[in-house]
Amino acid sequence: MNFASDNCGPAHPEVLAAITAANQGFAPSYGADGLMDAVRDRIRELFEAPEAEVFLVATGTAANALALATLAQPWQTIFCTPLAHIQRDECHAPEFYTGGCKLTLAGEGDKMTPETLDAAIESWTAGDVHVSQRGPVALTQVTEMGRVYSLEELAALTEVAHAHVLPVYMDGARFANALEALGCTPAQMTHEAGIDAFSLGGSKNGCLGVEAVVFFDPDKAWEFELRRKRAAHLFSKHRYLSAQMLAYLTDDLWRRSAQTANARAARLAEGLKTVPGASFEVEPQANMIFARLPRATHQRLHAEGAVYGLYDGPLDEGDGKEPLPARLVCDWSITEDEIDRFIALAKG
Repeated sequence: MNFASDNCGPAHPEVLAAITAANQGFAPSYGADGLMDAVRDRIRELFEAPEAEVFLVATGTAANALALATLAQPWQTIFCTPLAHIQRDECHAPEFYTGGCKLTLAGEGDKMTPETLDAAIESWTAGDVHVSQRGPVALTQVTEMGRVYSLEELAALTEVAHAHVLPVYMDGARFANALEALGCTPAQMTHEAGIDAFSLGGSKNGCLGVEAVVFFDPDKAWEFELRRKRAAHLFSKHRYLSAQMLAYLTDDLWRRSAQTANARAARLAEGLKTVPGASFEVEPQANMIFARLPRATHQRLHAEGAVYGLYDGPLDEGDGKEPLPARLVCDWSITEDEIDRFIALAKG
């Protein structure tokens, strides 16, 4: 009953098999492997973007920081939400790799609106040498609170950004989960909605550790290559990244894994609705749930070995009826039996 994070789950057997298959003999290094050619072709096909440039890194932080560094100048500010991963969870990696970019917060919590984005952009006077210059807009899909921007919301936000001649980057650490939640095509959720660059996450959805960075503008390719190498994120034995991503994209494994994770989270959410005293911080939309449960319920679950994020308030002291917030995340490997046992324990 481990709902701590989709980072904590196992790699998918199909991914591991692909790494084993790639581990034969010799292959060109530093991304010149044939598997990477196949990855590039597959992503261009899936996203209906024949000129897209595709690169692999091992972590989501590297994907975000290096992509934003390619889109921004050191004297610019990047617009994001207060809960954005680049704001809360990356130890100033974007600021470091951009050479000093500022982050300007737009909206509240995990989502921004066209109005809050426009206000944040307008808060910096264009052309004033004394202040930060306007830079890229960074969105997260799925958001840090487990919510999903609709296609209409994405288009409205990118319209504001492009009206100010600013590029838009999408942190897609849970890209596949969002895609399945919306039931749309990869193209519809990216360049057709106005996204200029994005990361396609694999690590949270069944891969060992790989993320793709995609630029729809091929003119950005060489700069990203230089930044990736300079930042020590270009793997010499790159074929093992390529093998993971190719397996991930073969036979819709990426979508199948996300479908399973989302379905398990939906089952968990439905079960939580039957638990006395349970409530949701936001309505679950993908594979993350933010819920409040009575302290006594948390105590019972923890005593039986359940693992998940518990925030704000001591577990062992206080009123047993006091609701405490928790984050529960499902990955592709969580079983229905584990969910059903968790709910049964929660109900007492």
